[in-house]
Amino acid sequence: MKTVKDKYLVVGADFAGFPLKEAVCEHLRKKGWKITDLGVTKDSDPNDTENMFHRVGLRVGSKISEGEFERALIFCGTGMGIHIAASKCPHVHAGVVESVPAALRAITGNGVNVLAMGAFYVAPQMGCDIADAYLHADLGTGYEWWHNFYEFHKLAIDELEAFNYEEYKKNGFKVKHLGDYDLTLEDKPEELM
Repeated sequence: MKTVKDKYLVVGADFAGFPLKEAVCEHLRKKGWKITDLGVTKDSDPNDTENMFHRVGLRVGSKISEGEFERALIFCGTGMGIHIAASKCPHVHAGVVESVPAALRAITGNGVNVLAMGAFYVAPQMGCDIADAYLHADLGTGYEWWHNFYEFHKLAIDELEAFNYEEYKKNGFKVKHLGDYDLTLEDKPEELM
């Protein structure tokens, strides 16, 4: 698997997301990232329907599903359509963000492995900052002070990975628990602010 630790990343964009993707990828390449681009490139034919947002999302999502890449960045006009498509692939936990705090929480709290951005809403510099924040954090990082934060969120990821809709339906629409952790909302200690 090509990992974030080794600076490998898969990306994809449709034509609407292309300008933001280009800015973010240029920024990341300057920092030594090795990027595999599965969407629109500067040489793409604008009439190539294989580059519609959902087809790019499925291509990128499949690279996560197949265990070829640990994480991905995807881009379209809003980030929504390409995110929905990638989410159809097994083992993809995708999120759409428009800010650095949202990107951090997507990875630290939700273990998002495919992060989507919309070029209509995210400026290029913000996109670069979002990518940096997302790629330099992991599940639970930054919340070490919060009792059971990692365990609670890892349990959610594990239950979603094991989720089977037909079993869920047969079980009266109740999730099969793989475990439980007590987690109450906690305030960050003053000394860490």
